[in-house]
Amino acid sequence: INTSVTRRNLEPSVAVKIHHSLGLPSSAMNFDLANACLGFVNGMTLAANMIDSGQIKYALIVAGEDAQRTQEATFKRLNREDSTREDFLSEFATLTLGSGAAAAVIGPADAHPGSHRILGGVSRAGTQHHELCVGGIDGMYTDTKGLLDGGLELVVTAWHEAQADGWAWDAMDRYVTHQVSNSYTNAIIKAVDLERERVPITFPHWGNVGPASLPMTLAQEAQSLTPGDRVLCLGVGSGLNTSMMEIAW
Repeated sequence: INTSVTRRNLEPSVAVKIHHSLGLPSSAMNFDLANACLGFVNGMTLAANMIDSGQIKYALIVAGEDAQRTQEATFKRLNREDSTREDFLSEFATLTLGSGAAAAVIGPADAHPGSHRILGGVSRAGTQHHELCVGGIDGMYTDTKGLLDGGLELVVTAWHEAQADGWAWDAMDRYVTHQVSNSYTNAIIKAVDLERERVPITFPHWGNVGPASLPMTLAQEAQSLTPGDRVLCLGVGSGLNTSMMEIAW
C-alpha cells in the first residue's frame, strides 16, 4: 500500500513500480491510498482491518516523499520581480517540506506473539476546511493561520470524544505526531495538555515530510521504546482530517 503524496504521474499507481521493484508475486495486491499527510496512518488501519477480516496475511505500507521538484518550481515563482509578500506567505509552507521515506510491515498478531500491536483509535473530519491547504506538483498554497485554527479545533474535539469513548491517552509513554512545524506541534501539545518530553520533535531536522513524517519519527523512537510501552500516533492532514492510533509496543 503506497501512501505517498509525491508522484510523477497520475497513473499507473506508484504501488505498481514498488511491487515490481521488490519482485513481489502476482498474488500480492497493490494500490495507492492517498489522504494527504494522514495516508500512512490510514494505510495501517486499512491493512489491519484487511488482515482481521482474512483478506490478506501481511501488508507492506510505504511512504516516500521528494519535495525537490515542487520547491524548485516555487523558488522560480517567488524569485520573479512581480512576486509579492502575500505570494511568499501563501507558499511559505512549500519551503518547509522535506524528503524521506518509511515503511512498515503488518501481520497477524496470533502469528507473532510479543510483537507490536495496533489497538485502534479514532478519526474525525473537518472537511469544511478543504481549501485551506491545496497542493500539486508545482506548488502548495496554504492559509497558515486558518490551518492551525481549524486543525487544533479538530484535534481537541477528537481527543475529548475519544476520552469519552474510553480511550485513556493522558499518560502515554510516547506521542508520535505528524510534524508540520514547531509552532504547530507546540500548539497541539498545549491544546490537549501533553507531556512535552514525551513528544519527539523531528521537524527542525527533516522538515515536513508529508505522510512519511510520522512513521519516520516513530522509527527514530523505536530504539528507545520497550515492550509494553504505549504509543499514540497523532496527525492532521489537509482536508482537514485527523487520526489518532494507539500502538502497544
